[in-house]
Amino acid sequence: MEIRELEPADWSQVWPFFDEVVADGETYAYPEGLTSEAARALWVQPPPDRTVVAVEGDVVLGTAKAGPNRPGRGAHVATASFMVAPAARGRGVGRALGEHVVAWARAQGFRAMQFNAVVETNGAAVALWRSLGFEVLATVPEAFDHPEFGYVGLHVMHRTL
Repeated sequence: MEIRELEPADWSQVWPFFDEVVADGETYAYPEGLTSEAARALWVQPPPDRTVVAVEGDVVLGTAKAGPNRPGRGAHVATASFMVAPAARGRGVGRALGEHVVAWARAQGFRAMQFNAVVETNGAAVALWRSLGFEVLATVPEAFDHPEFGYVGLHVMHRTL
């Protein structure tokens, strides 16, 4: 598996699983019914943000975006978001993307990384981020409307770099 910068041609492979993940409604609070163009505008941001893909050969397995959590006086703390293609789950893609993004943020001089909204029922993600040194600082109660569990909390997770 290789992790590299997202190239324009990669979006045709990212879009189908992006759309599926958002439509599932279990992990992201993005609006339903986004067009490919609107989704790309949300996911692929100009520098200082960065968007990468995990690939095996020509197949995109997952993607991550990272950059400053806040502008100005908050720009020393990074944030990131991740999506793994359903067919590639359980193969270490999320871990590889997480490790890559943490290393990138450290190399860029960020002092910490913060995830603003990890759905508390997303046990795989919570366990992964904990294993990479993140801790839950707080949980915003009932901040996410989960299609199966109803209103559930959103974790704010953090680690020092």
